[in-house]
Amino acid sequence: MTSNSAYKIYIIYAGVSAFLFEMVFTVNELYRIEVAGFNAMQLVLVGTALELSSFLFEIPTGVLADLKSRKLSVVIGVCLIGLGFFIEGLFPSFLIIFLCQVVWGIGYTFTSGADEAWITDELGGRGLEKVFLKGAQVGQGGALIAILISTLLGTLMINLPMLIGGALFIGLGLFLLRFMPETAFTPHQNRGSVHQMFHTFTQGLNSIRKKHFLIVMVAITFFYGLYSEGLDRLWIAHIMDNVTLPSIDVQPIVWVGLINGIAMVTSIVAVEYIKRRLAKTGRMQKVWLLTAINFAMMLAIVGFGLARNFPLAISTYLSYYILRTTNGPIYRAWLNENIEPGVRATVLSTYGQINSLGRADYQRSPYWPYCPSN
Repeated sequence: MTSNSAYKIYIIYAGVSAFLFEMVFTVNELYRIEVAGFNAMQLVLVGTALELSSFLFEIPTGVLADLKSRKLSVVIGVCLIGLGFFIEGLFPSFLIIFLCQVVWGIGYTFTSGADEAWITDELGGRGLEKVFLKGAQVGQGGALIAILISTLLGTLMINLPMLIGGALFIGLGLFLLRFMPETAFTPHQNRGSVHQMFHTFTQGLNSIRKKHFLIVMVAITFFYGLYSEGLDRLWIAHIMDNVTLPSIDVQPIVWVGLINGIAMVTSIVAVEYIKRRLAKTGRMQKVWLLTAINFAMMLAIVGFGLARNFPLAISTYLSYYILRTTNGPIYRAWLNENIEPGVRATVLSTYGQINSLGRADYQRSPYWPYCPSN
């Protein structure tokens, strides 16, 4: 298959996975609160289970992707994610949901780094910013559709989107197993040995140490995990408990769907604007763009935390969402362009583990916006 085929499969993967993640995440917090009866401590504990599993398995699964097959790693991960979501939707029990976070957290680590390393290799490391931004746009479109569908299904039975999303994730894994090309990857010799795994891991660390840019990115990734943790986990609770909502008698799921829908539409427009601007900017201009985006994101987070009225809460949350959505693809492209191909999945998983470490301080799932640790 050609690189064009890999590009098409990546776009399908980005769009469908975003659709399915959003279908599940539109309802899962409300499901845990309203159906499973979780209190604040239990919400924290299931987030901890997810984050801890991500932290522990990030690097081992990244090394396996570099040694064995990045395609196989993605397929296994997608299927485990679907299994975790499906079982959680069946059983509103704290213990079952806790264990499901471990299952899908491990599943995520199989995809983390492997998917980006795969498409980077298949495209020869060329045009990554454009590819990741396009993937983000398609993902946003899929997520927007999922919000509408999930909200409608959730009003009928709140766990129905989780059951459907989980089953379709497994279907996506089977689709990738059949159609995902892997032509640019060469596995290491003695790939199954513990010695080779350790060697690949040390190569990944040496790759980071050799470049000051990658060392700086380690610190940035850690603080990404720190700042995003509380907001990702508690933004719905903040709006429901601390913000005065308009006096309209609708179910909470409708408010969540409406807010997410507006955020998605505006972020689609923002990403298209950024994609066109990037085509006309130089290397240093992109650095300043990332700096400006992250500074504005910081202000939006503070504003949202202080908000007590609905217009301010919505405007600051939307600002944060748009900025973070546009920041992600640019950040990932920069990172991939500076990593040696042979250890790319391992290095990306190392960054994912650093992100999880930052998040672990706040006990939150590693999800953003459709996959953990991004």
